[in-house]
Amino acid sequence: MTRQEVLESTGPTPGSWVRVKLGAKRDGTLVAADVALAFESGGFPGSAFVAGARCALGPYDIPNMHVEGWDVVVNKPKVAAYRAPGAPQTEFGVESVIDELAEMLERDPMDLRHQNRAVQGTRLADGTALGVIGNTEVMDAISQSDHYRSELQGENRGRGVAMGYWGNGGMETSALANVNADGTVSLVVGTVDIGGLRATHAMQLAETLGLPYEDVHPKVVDTDSVGMTSVTGGSRSTFAGGWAMHEVGLDLRRQLEARAAQIWEVDAFEVTYGDDAVIHGPADGDEARSMTFGELAGQLAMTGGMIQGSASVRPETVGVTFAGHIVDVEVDPETGKVDILRYTAVQDVGTAIHPSYVEGQIQGGALQGVGMALTEEYFYDDDGVMRNSSLLDYRMPTALDTPMIDAILVEVPNPGHPYGVRGVGEVPIVPPLAAVANAIHDAVGVRMAKLPATPRAILEELEPDA
Repeated sequence: MTRQEVLESTGPTPGSWVRVKLGAKRDGTLVAADVALAFESGGFPGSAFVAGARCALGPYDIPNMHVEGWDVVVNKPKVAAYRAPGAPQTEFGVESVIDELAEMLERDPMDLRHQNRAVQGTRLADGTALGVIGNTEVMDAISQSDHYRSELQGENRGRGVAMGYWGNGGMETSALANVNADGTVSLVVGTVDIGGLRATHAMQLAETLGLPYEDVHPKVVDTDSVGMTSVTGGSRSTFAGGWAMHEVGLDLRRQLEARAAQIWEVDAFEVTYGDDAVIHGPADGDEARSMTFGELAGQLAMTGGMIQGSASVRPETVGVTFAGHIVDVEVDPETGKVDILRYTAVQDVGTAIHPSYVEGQIQGGALQGVGMALTEEYFYDDDGVMRNSSLLDYRMPTALDTPMIDAILVEVPNPGHPYGVRGVGEVPIVPPLAAVANAIHDAVGVRMAKLPATPRAILEELEPDA
């Protein structure tokens, strides 16, 4: 397809309309929330309005909630899921009103959020009770960060904060692993690598087996070559894949114990696979029996054949995620242009399996969110023709448009995973829209109720009668 065809017909995230009403006591305690949202679905039903409704009030404990959503068919091309589908739009509404409330009550924006934070046992709008979460720790990390505690100086400069919530998926994942004679392991997975998944899967299998990461060789295959593996999305792939790696590793350990028992001519229950990848057996007289993983691998072919482990899992013990972003902006009142001066993203990542990959996911999500907040829009004329269907006119931010995005990793392990994994890829796109809008308000006093906050849109707010 041409670039124009891609932009016009393959599906953007939904355009949306959100109305948020919050009620609070004078001491800042939130007591009620009413959220209404309508998402464009294009010519066919199927927008992400359900996810948007579920995530809207996720960071907060509010005793009385009413959330209502509509999936609206319009005369436009279809929409598609786009990183935490539905959540950025609804959190933009909620987090903007939270800031308005803080201003009315003359409260620090983070103090008000912390006072009303969701904790373990808090029920979401759909009735789901939250398990072990890192929401409090994320808010504490924001408030204590050098960025939030620093002084922002200069005219037309402002600072904004916002929180975000996203639930993770489980679904089905399968994997195979072959022990090779040289002591390495060939790993076969069906999860498409969109963010370093081969590395994180190999690391979790290596951890289960007690092997160096370099000894596990992952390969992504097509769906005919491995068992059922669900979509690579929903912040589920490292979580569910990690469960599969754990089960594959345990399967290999059991088989290796049985093979060592056969070689030593002892009962299998007398053999133990250690976490250091050394297999121990009962003493032969005064001499202890042991073999390393590599030593045993070299004997497999002559003692019954090579060994393959397999697993197919469908874990339900997901770990939901919270993030909070701080952004400093400068607004040019003459042109309406917004410059990002400083950006810090804080996120509960469960256990950071590969910390640099986690930081990359957070930075990428934050940058995409900045694009949604400031530049990215589909512009239709009165005849319904998209007038910016090229990358010259559809403006996406690049590394030249923002400073280095600092990432603060908060690790509150998910108890429903052998290595504490939570999905990390989607929640970083949730806070930026509101954080940038709140920063613009702090800088020049106008509340952006519509995004993106393009120069034209900001000038219309600054000079409504011009």
